[in-house]
Amino acid sequence: MILVFGGTTEGRKAVEVLEEGGSPYFYSTKTGEQDITLHHGQRIDGALDVKAMLAFCREHDIQLIVDAAHPFASHLHQTIAEVSEELNIHVVRYERIYPPRDPNFTWIDDYSQIPTDIHSLLATTGVQSISKLKPLEAQGVKIVYRILNRESSIDLARQQGATDDQLCFYPQMVEAEAMLMKESGESGGFSEKIAEAKERGMRIIVLKRPELSFKHCVNGPYGLRRAIEKLLPEFYPLHSGLTTGTCATAAAVAATTRLTKGETPAEVPVVLPDGETIRVAVGYANGYAYCIKEAGDDPDVTNGIEVRASVEPSYSPTPGPSLYGGEWLVIEGGEGIGRFTLPGFDFPPGEPAINKGPREMIRKNLENLITPLHTERGRGWVCRLSVPKGAEIASRTFNPRLGIEGGISIIGVSGIVKPFSEEAFIESIRKCMKVAQASGSERVVINSGGKSERFVKALYPDLPQQAFVQYGNYIGETLKIAHELGFKHVTLGVMLGKAVKLAEGQLDTHSRRGTMNKTFIREMLAKAGCDFDISQITLARELWKMIPSGKLDDFAQTIIRHCECHCKPLLPDGCLTILLIDDDGNIIGTSNKTQ
Repeated sequence: MILVFGGTTEGRKAVEVLEEGGSPYFYSTKTGEQDITLHHGQRIDGALDVKAMLAFCREHDIQLIVDAAHPFASHLHQTIAEVSEELNIHVVRYERIYPPRDPNFTWIDDYSQIPTDIHSLLATTGVQSISKLKPLEAQGVKIVYRILNRESSIDLARQQGATDDQLCFYPQMVEAEAMLMKESGESGGFSEKIAEAKERGMRIIVLKRPELSFKHCVNGPYGLRRAIEKLLPEFYPLHSGLTTGTCATAAAVAATTRLTKGETPAEVPVVLPDGETIRVAVGYANGYAYCIKEAGDDPDVTNGIEVRASVEPSYSPTPGPSLYGGEWLVIEGGEGIGRFTLPGFDFPPGEPAINKGPREMIRKNLENLITPLHTERGRGWVCRLSVPKGAEIASRTFNPRLGIEGGISIIGVSGIVKPFSEEAFIESIRKCMKVAQASGSERVVINSGGKSERFVKALYPDLPQQAFVQYGNYIGETLKIAHELGFKHVTLGVMLGKAVKLAEGQLDTHSRRGTMNKTFIREMLAKAGCDFDISQITLARELWKMIPSGKLDDFAQTIIRHCECHCKPLLPDGCLTILLIDDDGNIIGTSNKTQ
């Protein structure tokens, strides 16, 4: 069982991560004022001292604590540390993302260090800090406290001696010589407060966040999930993995670290596109560093591949399309990295198949390691990626269909692969649809997989290969993408197993979304004039042997009409042709005789 301490933005994000597991957990807040919905979690409210927390953890067999509380909740952090040591429970600290400390600000360790040469101060440090600032008032400093406009905060402010004329409420501003704030991180509005102060020419005084010493520290949802998967594997039935883009970035970071610092750490930090940092295992060989792709429980033929990166200085980088993020960095594709041969991608034909997301990740991660000294001397850098046996692996992917030749592609939007990720699969459909669009075809033919595609291809011999796109189970999402891209003619090939679900309105036909509804099938059979027992069937395709030949067309048209009712609204500006296909590849029915 997991116990989460929240009440913060990080607490809310932690809930989203834990809900994905479908396992029970506890969510604790001090005041109970946070509005949050839990489906698998149980909420507890009220402060816990060491004795109470020990008792709770023992009673409920807590095996992991997630500390997502406010960074300045020092007493709670200390309590969690004592309890975890006493019971030998792992703690994952869900930390915030903090911008670099600006030396132009006044940084203090406690309230006693606030400069006394100021005359007026806007304090945004929270209602709990009012009593700590009273000594400054006694020295003649005029202080206004900006707090949340809620009854509990106002009452607490008055209890600590604040008068009504000393209070203002978010997002109000008052003029003052200086603004006092906590180093509360991006989710705590730190950057917004800095911007407000700078706009008004106010002096900026920042109370440093407490230093925490938890062994396991993350600063984003992906890192949290991966930490839980490692420390409490049974919590998630399926585990996440890394994209090839993250693996390539990790290898590039490792190669650069060895080159510039002479260090070879076993793990390197990788900043993901969402700004969070995860640590990724790497290795080293002669002339390159590498990262082994882990796909988690997502079925992926690239699982276990070795993604290599070499980084070296170049005194005169050649301008060209390979340059990404400035002329200081050239990203090249070596052995096992495919090349784009068709339009429709982030980069033109001839470029290595390294998508924009991974290139941006590599650039952002390397620019923190490559010192200004090198760039001042006019030295550029070349990062070369390679994947042994990449060409052989690519033959088992979508790459040949997409016109990517010679190897795999380096991809990844988020940097993390969730098991059986809908997002990842739908993104691959979008890529295929864009390539179909770039092929110049006015029609796209969408189908469930290789078998149905072989059947429908015979109907459209003049269409290019790229015009045939597999939707898997995501019929609704594929039609939405077709509409977004402006396709005017869409053919949907569907076999009976998915058709009976689609006819009922299941736009995602995966078995986890819903099973075959025999009651609904009986209704369609009745409309087609069929009357026989289907109670013993387990697969929809068994119907082909049961329906009289004279009723096949009526049944097919009944299914197609139901499918049209749910599909046509998703393609309001296009012409949709639905083909119902049997197991032998015969077109049993169509919504448009001209196809």
